[in-house]
Amino acid sequence: MSTGETPDMIAAERDKPRPPKNGFDRYFMISERGSTVGREVRGGFATFFTMAYIVVLNPLIIGLAADKGGASLGVPQVAAATALVAAVMTILMGVVGRYPFALATGLGLNAFVAVGIATQMSWADAMGLIVLEGLVITVLVLTGFRTTVFRAVPVELKTAIAVGIGLFIALIGFVDAGFVRRSDVGPVPVQLGIGGFLQGWPTLVFVFGLLLTSILVALRTKGAILIGIIATTVLAVIVEAIANLGPAVVNGKLADPKAWNLVVPELPDDVVQTPDLELLGNFSLFGGFAEVGVITALLFVFTLMLADFFDTMGTVVGVGAEAGLVDGKGNLPGVDRVLFVDSVAAAAGGAASVSSNTTYIESAAGVGEGARTGVASLVTGGLFLLAIFFTPLVSVVPFEAATPALVVVGFLLITQVRSIDFSEYGIAIPAFLTMVIMPFTFSIANGIGAGFVSYAVIKAAQGKAKDVHPLMWLVAALFVVYFVITPLKTLLGLD
Repeated sequence: MSTGETPDMIAAERDKPRPPKNGFDRYFMISERGSTVGREVRGGFATFFTMAYIVVLNPLIIGLAADKGGASLGVPQVAAATALVAAVMTILMGVVGRYPFALATGLGLNAFVAVGIATQMSWADAMGLIVLEGLVITVLVLTGFRTTVFRAVPVELKTAIAVGIGLFIALIGFVDAGFVRRSDVGPVPVQLGIGGFLQGWPTLVFVFGLLLTSILVALRTKGAILIGIIATTVLAVIVEAIANLGPAVVNGKLADPKAWNLVVPELPDDVVQTPDLELLGNFSLFGGFAEVGVITALLFVFTLMLADFFDTMGTVVGVGAEAGLVDGKGNLPGVDRVLFVDSVAAAAGGAASVSSNTTYIESAAGVGEGARTGVASLVTGGLFLLAIFFTPLVSVVPFEAATPALVVVGFLLITQVRSIDFSEYGIAIPAFLTMVIMPFTFSIANGIGAGFVSYAVIKAAQGKAKDVHPLMWLVAALFVVYFVITPLKTLLGLD
């Protein structure tokens, strides 16, 4: 390295576009985006390890919950179907979307389906509403509406969405690892660890993983995030073998707050497991309308659709911006392909009885490893295919080993905040609300909605209503309905 060269200059030179080497390279634009097959493979592995928890977590949310008739879907069945849909849709994203985005069952929406919808109808009816919602969004993509809305959002708000997602996934990392917890004392809602102190071996494992991953990223080590996940998992397995901590929650009750959160890092007795795919196709498209009435069913579909619609937009903007794949207006070239696959994934999740599938913010872990193309998605999807049979092996990685990657990637996303002009309050305040409401309400859609509504209102108050794109006014109005949907149902006597 010459005296005048910096690490950033070297990285920029390394990532410069190059002529394609062959047809595979040309189709996926590997060289054109300054990437390599090696980086794509590492990125695919990193993304998989940061989101593989969904194969374990979704069955606990969807598989154990009872519908109106008291029936449950079953944990093994939901686990197999969750991995299968994630595999198929992520591979489809790689081939069609050609971006390093991975898809799986959406957290938050699956809980809403289990608690808010399935309790009022059968599981088949509830999943039918999800299929319907996915089909509606797919039509919006095919007509160009979803893409047009995407491009109507001001670039500053798109940047704020990316920053908000950075804060959001960092918070997810801290909470899932038990580094940040609810406070039982006084008005403070959250606290450090247990009683304000870091206690327990799992927390120590997380801290080790966070420091190791941070050091590796700061040193610009190839495979930093993936190395961090694997090394921390090995440490977790050793700690569990010695301390025999077990799970923090047993039979739905907190047994030991100093134990492992959800996944116990111990080597399984059986590595291979025969998948049970009996849930595929078990849905009733319009059964929910007969069960709860047309208006209530439509409100359910509207809520699912709005959350899906803008959660994906936020993820695509945030991850795409971190990868340097967006243009000067914050738009992702070929975004219509990405949105199409995401829309189909929503319907596919319902058709497989695992809830709506969506693009995952954990894809940023792969981008942090240098992934820039759909090849990374092919790798992630392939690993999910293996996970259908190797579910016991996937469940070795505990939250405490995977979540340091989310915190570090959160930092990488937050660095984009420097491009927002905070001297212009008309856009700075909506951007601020977008950024903080995401983590504070634990919802990407809430943050986007708050930003859109406040942007339209403030611009109107400044006498600049004409500066707001007509579609932004429409979306802001829809978000108002989204935010008041519960009192609206009460007003209409639908509770």
